[in-house]
Amino acid sequence: MIRLKSQLWCYAARTSGVSLMKILSTLLLVLLPVVSCQAASNVLFIVADDLNCAVGPYGVAGSVGEVALTPNLDRLAARGVTFERAYCQQAVCNPSRSSFLTGLRPDTVGVDDLRKSFRETAPGGSTLVTLPEHFKNHGYFCQNIGKLFHNMGETQDRRSWSIDEVLFKGTHADDTVFANAPWKGGKRPYKAEVTEAHDVPDTAYRDGQIANLAAAMLWDHAKSEQPFFLAVGFWRPHLPFVAPKKYWDLYQPEKIAMPNPAAAPQNVPDIAMHESREIRGYGLTPKDRPFTDDEIRHFRHGYFASISFMDAQIGEILDALDESGQGDDTIVVFTSDHGFHIGEHSLWGKTSNFELDARVPLIIASPTHKGGHGRRSSSLAELVDLYPTLAELAEIDDDLPSTLEGSSQATVVVDPDESIKEVAFTQHQQPFYGSRANWTAWGYSVRTARWRFTEWRAIADGSVVARELYDHENDGRETRNLADSPVHSNVVEQLTLRLAKQFPRKTRD
Repeated sequence: MIRLKSQLWCYAARTSGVSLMKILSTLLLVLLPVVSCQAASNVLFIVADDLNCAVGPYGVAGSVGEVALTPNLDRLAARGVTFERAYCQQAVCNPSRSSFLTGLRPDTVGVDDLRKSFRETAPGGSTLVTLPEHFKNHGYFCQNIGKLFHNMGETQDRRSWSIDEVLFKGTHADDTVFANAPWKGGKRPYKAEVTEAHDVPDTAYRDGQIANLAAAMLWDHAKSEQPFFLAVGFWRPHLPFVAPKKYWDLYQPEKIAMPNPAAAPQNVPDIAMHESREIRGYGLTPKDRPFTDDEIRHFRHGYFASISFMDAQIGEILDALDESGQGDDTIVVFTSDHGFHIGEHSLWGKTSNFELDARVPLIIASPTHKGGHGRRSSSLAELVDLYPTLAELAEIDDDLPSTLEGSSQATVVVDPDESIKEVAFTQHQQPFYGSRANWTAWGYSVRTARWRFTEWRAIADGSVVARELYDHENDGRETRNLADSPVHSNVVEQLTLRLAKQFPRKTRD
């Protein structure tokens, strides 16, 4: 508490006139113990959209054509800890973001679709304190540039920020040259093409504009002694896969690897799969047949080009952070709202409980904890852990909301050999797109160091309709469902109990 009070008094002293400073100094001597002003750490919080772990820090030898070229994420990983086993709580934008920005799991926050607002669904939502709002309440200047909360419906949260949010509205399809071209009659033939590779500057797209604004903010704020929490929400590599041509040119199309595995897992239940409706909703994309090899390689090429485009914007921001002299006092976090399939398991998109959708890149770079710089951690982590982790690293964790459901990973940032939790949970309903009336089952998934186990429960009566079990020690790409194997019955029994404890079986409306 003394540390918290000292930060608030010091902030007031820094931002007030001389006469007020004298008054505050007098009151400080009377009311508080003698304390010193300690500079609080800034936070740069970067979130990608629909990014899986096909990026440089997660690449392995021989993975040419399997991961995107990301020199700036590599650079960030060198100054922080790369979490190899970090997981979202639901693999779709609004539920995931509502979860990690409130520190509450999806069932608690009550957001299960693309339009609900946590302020209306979460217990005490009108007074709930979000992650950035917690920092704002502790004297931070909090600013959001880009998509951080969701971009559909009334899902933004002005209360979390010191000034208005910018570049957070609109659809992803509208962020294309195609959508902004003149069309006869004023109506384009379809929402957008699935890929674009025009010879245009980075600022032709929102992410280039977001990076420019974020860099400008960092330069401007270098003159202030007030700590900042800057959230940067990139729109890529979310569909459509668009990027200036120079980022496409980084890759040789013929060397883009095909999906591995390309087929659905053996013995996978139908409820675990989906029809890849998102990518098929874009113009000229085949609607009623499998993609050809050339199409698959082209779409994967577009995904990688979008990632490299986003990576270049991260480089611009990191340059501004360091050149403005704030790099040594800024915690940098990079993550994605969830993963993404680009043809693996025959799937395109998110909205599943497979590892490729549940697992996310997570890099936390703390300048004061150099022992973790450039290292990887195999500690299980969840995005819901971000709220308490950042508060502890910034030393404003004395008064965290008691309702938070994550665990601080600060110990792992200090020593990547440490481990905080034994399991991570993800959930998703199927079939997701379309009317809620079409939802038939919820899948609840638990990830341990070795296993991923998913139990599918009927929405009508809570009965178990299917199970999945994947052995990541021997089958890291999840090619065989072992849930019905007698050899693994004990594992299924143990993990069923784990899920029952986290997700009590009940009828869902």
